[in-house]
Amino acid sequence: MESSDTYLIRPHHQHKFKPAIVKECIREIVREQLSGVQYDPEEVPQLSRTLADSVKEKVKNAGFERYKLVVQVVIGEQRGQGVKMSSRCLWDADTDNYAEDVYMNDSLFCLVAVFGSYYY
Repeated sequence: MESSDTYLIRPHHQHKFKPAIVKECIREIVREQLSGVQYDPEEVPQLSRTLADSVKEKVKNAGFERYKLVVQVVIGEQRGQGVKMSSRCLWDADTDNYAEDVYMNDSLFCLVAVFGSYYY
């Protein structure tokens, strides 16, 4: 039986949340699932859930142990408008972080943000 340190208050360096790695995970999933997709308001809720679940699963498999992951997906119709988003949370700047990526085509835009909060 393998023992694990349950009292760790900081992740080991190799297990820290790395935004660059997470951004690549997001980019890969989003490009794969949204390539050639046209905006359809009837399909957007299910598409958002599917994207969020796929991204969360891929990031979990990237090896960020003891991290609570929150995935936020926003999909909207592309009509040349501007969109601003903001998020706020309370976290430990030494261990917690986030990554985001934006995908756009002629029909839609998609923003995916992944927040990683270390579980003490």
